[in-house]
Parts: sequence; C-alpha cells; structure tokens
Amino acid sequence: MRYKYTRFTGEDLEGIDLEELLSKLSDLLLSSGFDNPYWSEFGDEADHTLQSLHDAILDALLNGGLLSDEALERLMGDPADADQDDARSQLEQLVQQIIERLMQEGYVTAQPDLEGEREQRERAAGQGQGPDSSVRFEITDKGLDFLGYRALHDLLGTVGKSSFGRHDTRDLATGIESSGAAKPYEFGDTLNIDPSGTILNAVRRAGLESGARGPDEPAIDVQYEDLMVAQGEYQSSCATVLMLDCSHSMILYGEDRFTPAKRVALALANLIRTEYPGDALQVVLFHDSAEEIPLSQLARVRVGPYYTNTREGLRLARRLLERQRKDMRQIVMITDGKPSALTQPDGHIYRNAFGLDPFIVAETFTEVNKCRKAGILINTFMLARDHDLVSFVRRVSEICRGKAYFTTPYTLGQYVLMDYMTRKTRTVH
Repeated sequence: MRYKYTRFTGEDLEGIDLEELLSKLSDLLLSSGFDNPYWSEFGDEADHTLQSLHDAILDALLNGGLLSDEALERLMGDPADADQDDARSQLEQLVQQIIERLMQEGYVTAQPDLEGEREQRERAAGQGQGPDSSVRFEITDKGLDFLGYRALHDLLGTVGKSSFGRHDTRDLATGIESSGAAKPYEFGDTLNIDPSGTILNAVRRAGLESGARGPDEPAIDVQYEDLMVAQGEYQSSCATVLMLDCSHSMILYGEDRFTPAKRVALALANLIRTEYPGDALQVVLFHDSAEEIPLSQLARVRVGPYYTNTREGLRLARRLLERQRKDMRQIVMITDGKPSALTQPDGHIYRNAFGLDPFIVAETFTEVNKCRKAGILINTFMLARDHDLVSFVRRVSEICRGKAYFTTPYTLGQYVLMDYMTRKTRTVH
C-alpha cells in the first residue's frame, strides 16, 4: 500500500506543515540511544513517552521555523502582558491538538485506553502541564513509510537525481527496451523482432536468389535465417540484505552513527518498493550475535553494550540470500568497528575488543569466502578510518570482488543509494 501525504490545514493548526513537523521529529522517532549511551534493557521507555513527544513538538514549534513570527506572537502573547498563563495554556492546547492529529492520521499510536488518556491530557493542558510521562507511544508503519519517503527524497535531492533507473548489467538480452545492435534470432530468444533488419536480410537474400524465384512467389519472402531481434540492456532483479552494526561503538565518541543507518534502511526500502518492485530487501542486525528484523521494528531498535560479530552477521545474511531466486544477490554492510566477537561451535561467544584478533579475523574471512562462492557480493560502508580497519575492509572487498566505501554518517545515505542504483554487475543466466 502506498500513501499520499497531504498537508493538514485545520482551524487550530493553520500554517503548520504536518509532514515537515514529522521530519523534524525523526531523531526522536528513530532514537538509537545516543542521548543515553549508558545502555539499559529498558532504556527506550524514556524516549518514547507522550511527554517526550510533547517536548519535541514544542521545541519544533518554537525553534524549527514551523510557525510564522506573527503566529508565535499570537500564541506566546506580549511579554509585557502580566497574564502569561493564558498564552502557555493556548500553546499547550496546540501541542495536544498536534499529538491527536498525528494519531488520527495514523503516524503514531498510543497505548489502548485513548479516551482516558485524552481526558487526562485535557486536564493537564488546562493546568498548564504536559501529558502523563508514563504513557508511551509507538511510530506506526505509515509513519515509517513517510520517514523513508522523506529520507529518500532528501538524500537523492542533494545529488541532483530527478529520476531512477533499473539495475543495468553488462549483459544484453532480448525482450527489453532496445538500446543495442540487433542480432540474428537464435532459438530461445524472445521474439522482439527488429523489422528493418529482418526485411533487409530478406531483400538481400531475394536479390541473390532472384534468378531462381518464380513469377508467383512474393517479392519479399522472409525465412527463418532472415530474422533479427533487437537487444537491450538486461535489467535484473536483486536481493539485498542490509547488515547494520548495532554494537555500542555506533553511538560513542560524540557521534550518533546508528540513526543515519536507520534512515538509510528506510530510504532503501522506499526506493525498492517504488522503483524496483521485483527486488527484495531484508535487514540483519549484528552485535554479539545476529538476527533478522522486519522493517516495521526498525524504529524500535537501539544499540546496546555489544561487541561486533561480523562473521555471524555475514553467515545469517548468506543463508537468507541463498533462499532468494534472484539474478543479483548482495550484502550491504554498514559498520564502524572491527570484528571483535565470534560464535563458537558450542554456541558460546568469544570476545576480544583489543586490536584485530587473528582468530576472529581468519574466521570472518572464511565466511566472506563462502559468500563469494555463493555468488554474493559484499559492499562495505565503513564509518571509521583506522589503518587496521581500512586494511581489513579492503581485504573483504578483494575476496568477494565488492566495493569498500569510507564515509561519514552525513554522506552514508548518498553513497548507499547511488551505489544501489548505478551498480553494473555481470549476471549469471
């Protein structure tokens, strides 16, 4: 299902672009734990309460340029006016109306007792207080769909791309839009006949055989050997596993690297759904171990006190791709750290965060070799540039004949999307 996003212009919300507001709330909706690096099992509860949503909307209204100066003055009142309580109450009511509108539009949802919560919010607004901090909300599939649409629009807009293509390969095939020279028809080719080439062959042969042609025979007699078929670039379908590193280093060192990776996943999913409907996308998180997650759960994923088990992530991704019957199969791995964990045959996890452990690296390279033998390409997007990590990533690319990109969270999305759209890989028929 595809959604058409329209601007809401109700009486109380006039002048507020709901889409723009939702975009400004994306850091909250896709929170990865950057604001609370001291991870806990229930660390996301504080981020996804109605109080946090209320505060984020209020900040966006006051500092995000969503309201004109005149509207802000009307809401806030004159600072010289002693009666500021009415102004605060009016602003609180506007925030509550926006929250309710987001729920009505299906972008977020709260816990089941909506009537009781609405009454409680109205009472709190009347007293100049925010909503109950114990009530939580969740972003819906529609909300994720919009964030993916907006991320895709923003990322591609920055590189000046106004249209998308399909996955072009080095191979030529029949039955596609013509872009190559015609060739003689062979058994099994799609009958994408090239009329001019076929008639020209028949005329040439008729001229050579004109002495043997009888009076009742047609002037142009097309035979099997005259047939020419048009060729076009073979456009294949692709199965992709997006591997996201959610080890603790993705939010350390003063930089949130996991939230941009989430946005890339949503943008890539939106691109595939709208432009490459025959493609498949799956998401794998790797940390101490690895697991596949549905895109609908992506907004709820946070990093944890994890190590980096790259081998286990590649193993799971390879198994998922081997089930896909696609011409092209690839792994897009986004990481910022060295492999520091390994799942042993007995199920125990061996960890070593000090340097590149030769045992872990060797086992990881073994899995990379298995991906290459399975015909799976690995494109690595590295968010760090340590010398040892650069060497490791380049070795991975050499083994699987993939690509290595050393980028930043700010350019990650452009690299991933443009690589996906411009890839030219030989296809095995």
